[in-house]
Amino acid sequence: MQSVTPAGALVGRDSEMALLTGLIREVARGRGGSVLIEGEPGIGKSTLVRAAVAEAPEAGCQVFWGSGDELGQALPLLPFLDGLLVREPSTNPRRKTIVRLLRGEVSADRGTDVPAVLAEQLLALVAEQCAMRPTILIIDDLQWADQASITLWGRLARSARQVPLLLIGMMRPVPQRDDVLALRRVAGDATRLQLAGLAETAVADLVAELAGGRPDDGLLRLADGAAGNPLYVTELVAALARSSGLTITEAGAAELAGGSVPGSLSAAIADRLGFVTGPVREVLRAAALLGVDFAVPDLAVVLHRGVADLIPAVDEACAVGVLAESGRGLGFRHPLIRAALYDDMPASVRAAWHRDAGRALAEAGAPTDRVARQLLRAVTGSGAPAEPVDEWMLDWLARTADLLVGQAPGVAAELLTRALAGSPAGSAQHGRLASRLADALYRLGDLAAAEQVANRALEYAAEPDLLVDLHWTLAQCRMLAGESPESLALLDRALAAPGISARHRARLLALAARTHLNSSEVETAGRVAAEALDAASEAGDNWAMGWALLVMALVTSARGDMTEALPLFDRALAVTESDPTLTDLRLLQQLNKAVTLGNLDRHEEALTAAGQARHLADQVGATFRLAQAHCALGQLLFQTGRWDDALTEVGTLPEDLTEPGMACCDLGIAAVISFHRGDTSAARGYLAASDPHAKRLGRRHIGPLALARSLDREQDGALPEARTALTDAFDGNEEVEEIEDLLADAVRLATQTGDLSTAQALAGHADTLATESTIPHRLANALYCRALLDHDAARLLVAADRYDDASRPLLRAKALEAAAGHFIDTDDRTQARAAFTAAVDVYTSLGAAADVARLQATFRGHGIRRGPHAKHRRAQSGWDSLTATEIKIAAFVEEGLSNPEIAARLLLSRRTVATHVSHILKKLNVNSRIDIARESALRTIPPR
Repeated sequence: MQSVTPAGALVGRDSEMALLTGLIREVARGRGGSVLIEGEPGIGKSTLVRAAVAEAPEAGCQVFWGSGDELGQALPLLPFLDGLLVREPSTNPRRKTIVRLLRGEVSADRGTDVPAVLAEQLLALVAEQCAMRPTILIIDDLQWADQASITLWGRLARSARQVPLLLIGMMRPVPQRDDVLALRRVAGDATRLQLAGLAETAVADLVAELAGGRPDDGLLRLADGAAGNPLYVTELVAALARSSGLTITEAGAAELAGGSVPGSLSAAIADRLGFVTGPVREVLRAAALLGVDFAVPDLAVVLHRGVADLIPAVDEACAVGVLAESGRGLGFRHPLIRAALYDDMPASVRAAWHRDAGRALAEAGAPTDRVARQLLRAVTGSGAPAEPVDEWMLDWLARTADLLVGQAPGVAAELLTRALAGSPAGSAQHGRLASRLADALYRLGDLAAAEQVANRALEYAAEPDLLVDLHWTLAQCRMLAGESPESLALLDRALAAPGISARHRARLLALAARTHLNSSEVETAGRVAAEALDAASEAGDNWAMGWALLVMALVTSARGDMTEALPLFDRALAVTESDPTLTDLRLLQQLNKAVTLGNLDRHEEALTAAGQARHLADQVGATFRLAQAHCALGQLLFQTGRWDDALTEVGTLPEDLTEPGMACCDLGIAAVISFHRGDTSAARGYLAASDPHAKRLGRRHIGPLALARSLDREQDGALPEARTALTDAFDGNEEVEEIEDLLADAVRLATQTGDLSTAQALAGHADTLATESTIPHRLANALYCRALLDHDAARLLVAADRYDDASRPLLRAKALEAAAGHFIDTDDRTQARAAFTAAVDVYTSLGAAADVARLQATFRGHGIRRGPHAKHRRAQSGWDSLTATEIKIAAFVEEGLSNPEIAARLLLSRRTVATHVSHILKKLNVNSRIDIARESALRTIPPR
């Protein structure tokens, strides 16, 4: 029998191969990119990529390969964790941190989104790998990847051009998933390769290579039935060879000699498996339980055999083309081969074998995710009624529930639901499992189910820790559902429970204080927080002390005593400073301190505090707090006129990673700046993007978004609608402090439209806020609003000075513009010209081209033009358009520093640096970091 060339021959893919090798050459030179390869099973996606990256190490690139797995798609980030080899022994601090997170050795605040933290750490790891050497990261079978992995792939695709990273993704057309299909859009500039069937000539070449001779017409006609699918062609020729259906003539032709012919790809694969001996088939079935790729020690554990005992079976499986080496150890040569073995097992047998495999792995100390993947299939994969949960599974879940809930709440909820049904109600084990299930459901956003589980568990719960845990989850659910009174009633009952310890009492009081504050019961919140602080101090509980002090600081600030709140923030930060388990709380304290400093017009201190929070959030991978830090910095930089830096901050994180209120704030700031700079199309694009987020907020008003909507109507000359966009925010709103930045424009538009009663009412709000206040922007707002109503140009100049004291250049320019107009009305042209020129200078410094054009057009009619010493319009492209921060970053790029290294030098987040690099590339109209370095070197800018 003529031997057949092993699968893996690459034929008929010259153009695709050229594209990939070109991308590899580019990444080796420092120019990253991404590519998404799509095609049906067996079409040759993996074979193409393997052939392309075979020479990558010689080009100086390192290659990582991970795969989605049908068995593991419920477990977050497995393709990246396996592909980047994070579980391999390493001295790399980032890898060690990830492993500790996976093992639950890094404590996290309750409610921390562990998959999000892991994703941030993986992003940082990829950046570090790219800083060491050009990197090629491949994720195969994206259609089986979990949601977190899909999101992470998309984020890497967005930034791949900025670092020496070639990101390759492969996926089948089915099963169709919206998130996977969205990668076509998310990837942006990624090249998409749609692999179709091989052409007739390529099929003939492949058959010739596989059969060892030129195929005759009969063999070619048979091969045509494979529709150009290389795997089908390969299996077809192999089946013919096994059945002696091929003959090689003396002339070197391969002729069809008869024999059985598989009628489909699955039949061809079954034919191959039919030649596997019984003992080897048993080993392969066990391997199929573990996934497409598997570790040989895991296989040995599942079969209760030694690794050495498996060598003959593994060798035979490799020899017949069923198994091959993979990144983790071994793997099926193609996922369809593994599927054929797996699907051939009866569902009930498969489920029982998964259960036994899970137990064996658990007893061998395998990682939680590997055990969970087996148990999940055991309880959900058979389609038959679920069997009672084994006692060992109950014990295992009780031990690992915290870790599993944090890493994969969806998997935890499924397993804990089954386990709870098999655990006697009222037992300590049942209560523990119920509390973890309630927490998992809460994290998944199923508040009603979480509340139901917690309430049932409370009927039997007696142990204090369990009571606190269940009440905590219930209170959180009811707060999120807007049921604060019910939450408080629940906490009161828990506090009245007999035998409660000082620690439990402190924690419940801290949660009660937060609930009162969220309900705007400021005085009660302050009183309860003080009680919580006393109890926490007695118990030595840093968590409760940190929360109590934070609530007390916020209460003090809400009373209007913002300066007095700062020492409380400092006390709170001192409590959490040395406790790594309280990092999330520390970030919340730091961010609130930054906001308070900003409200006091102590902007440099505020920017420092917010920057420190951003840096810490980026280090620990706290995505939500990082988004809050970027949002806070964006607002501070916008207010102080550093608009380019503001745009960088608000554009750093994708909208899907931010809460709706933050997304509206960020998009609102971007829209306002764009309107002022005359880019109406971009501004309206930001407004359109904000619509779905705003709908989720209901009647909640976000200042920057309201201002942007008002500017949109003002652009069209619809002044009454522009006024309403702002004044609606004040209707029935008792917390004017939250939207006080809208007062100046609201009064301006109210006076311009003749709505003097509204203008007077809003000016009254400004007066109230300014009463007994020394905060410059509040004094400025009161002066500006009254001066507009009184047509008092001199007072408007004083308001402009106060806005200058507050470091609020946009409002200063508006006050100067209004003063110039009123001076024209009184025919004081000298004062009018001075105010006009000053206003133009301020607008110009902001790049507010639309305001400069409007102002010049208005005053040209009065014979007033821009003076000879006015500043020139800033450059929009080229080196002169770079901001001070961008010039610093360009200099560091010239030094050869990576994004993480630049971030550490400047105390920025890695994504902020990446966004700055993206802006530099766009402004300089270049394509890579090498180009940036060259441009920087031409200016001989010394590194800072």
